[in-house]
Amino acid sequence: MSSLPKSSPLIGAPGSEPARRAPTIDDVAALAGVGRATVSRALNDQAHVSPRMREKVLRAVEALDYRVNPQARNLASRTSKTLTLINCNSRDAPPNSHYFAAIEMGALRAAAAAGFELLTYSLHIEDEDRDDRVVELFAAGRTAGLVLSPPLSADVALARRLIAQGCPAVCISPGDDVSALLPSIGFDEEAAGYEIARHVIAAGHRRFGYMLGIEGHPAAERRHDGFMRALAEAGLSADAVTALRGDFSFKSGVDLAEEMLAGPQRPTAIVCANDDMAVGTMFAAQRMGLALPADLTVVGFDDAPVTGYIWPPLTTIHQPIRQMAARAVERLVETLLRGHGVMTPGLELVAHHLVPRDSVAPPRN
Repeated sequence: MSSLPKSSPLIGAPGSEPARRAPTIDDVAALAGVGRATVSRALNDQAHVSPRMREKVLRAVEALDYRVNPQARNLASRTSKTLTLINCNSRDAPPNSHYFAAIEMGALRAAAAAGFELLTYSLHIEDEDRDDRVVELFAAGRTAGLVLSPPLSADVALARRLIAQGCPAVCISPGDDVSALLPSIGFDEEAAGYEIARHVIAAGHRRFGYMLGIEGHPAAERRHDGFMRALAEAGLSADAVTALRGDFSFKSGVDLAEEMLAGPQRPTAIVCANDDMAVGTMFAAQRMGLALPADLTVVGFDDAPVTGYIWPPLTTIHQPIRQMAARAVERLVETLLRGHGVMTPGLELVAHHLVPRDSVAPPRN
């Protein structure tokens, strides 16, 4: 076995013996040619470090005479009881406050019940370094594991990086490719989209507007797939639908509704991928002088608290957000108790249901 060269002085002063600073974990990583997370796992005798890689790290430790900082080790041991929930939204759109609040509440209660702390971390979709920042949370010892919400839960590249790092992670409403890699919690979005479409079709509607969510949000796309399946079964073509893409915000609901309702063949029913856009649609329609639901049926998705208090109360799908978040934390804790980095992929479904209210009526024409 060839030996690594002994380290040279790291800091020197002219005219005196060079003073040495204490080597850091980054120095060890650089000398061994590995990442700092690999050094940490090797020194803590964790899984997912090959014998060859562990030997490289130990040889670098010996060459540098590296000593673990006790305070840093104590800090790392404290963060072993810390979980992190990561939310991600567009920089240009206001966050879906009900969705994020419900996720945080469900995750917080489950974490507390299991004896863990929960931190929340927010990112923007547009951030080029967002995946790096997620990975660094674990690599720096700031968390024992992660809960990822959409759209990060559809990021296959991020999922693979977390697996390579040995970072325990559970996804909420994942993309299909991610649920094949990481443990995931969701509900049957396609079936829910189908169910609410059937409800509107049964009222007699044949001309529809559909407000899509942000691009790359797999859960929202599955809702649209279910809607289109229901239309096909009813013998209606894609021409019966005017579909426009929003960003889940109230404002986008207002803007898209005004566009949909301005034409001569305006829809008699508008189906929205979430409740915020549905409430925006109702605001725009009433501002244009339409009576709801006589002139326009509107339905949403999520069952946000506001949907039961506006007029008319909004027909929607109850999305079990708190239950999904709580179960995600429970799965994460189960993963941690089984051992570092041992993750069982697969999608676990939580039940949803239709909430019929007064925003649906037969069309006038």
